[in-house]
Amino acid sequence: QVQLVESGGGLVQPGGSLRLSCAASGVSGIIFSRSTMGWYRQAPGKQRDLVAVIGSGGNTNTADSVKGRFTISRDNAKNTVSLQLNSLKPEDTAVYYCKMNAGFVYWGQGTQVTVSS
Repeated sequence: QVQLVESGGGLVQPGGSLRLSCAASGVSGIIFSRSTMGWYRQAPGKQRDLVAVIGSGGNTNTADSVKGRFTISRDNAKNTVSLQLNSLKPEDTAVYYCKMNAGFVYWGQGTQVTVSS
């Protein structure tokens, strides 16, 4: 059974940084390396939006709202994908979800990021 577990969320002041990680289990390294991995976020009362995605070849795509501040990366040897969040703003407050597209789509349970002074 495939599971995605996010970690690294928390409370941070505006201008601060966090690093989110998503660990995939129940999937082989080959399948993981061929999967497209993404980070999404959902603020209260809003839809879930794409933050950043990284393909099997390492190509990335980042939402305009976080471009230059957030960076997605993957470690295929560890079946993990990470999201570095810098220069955080209050509007970045949301639950952040990890998604794996390996033909089938899997979601993690989410990790809360709160940006507040």
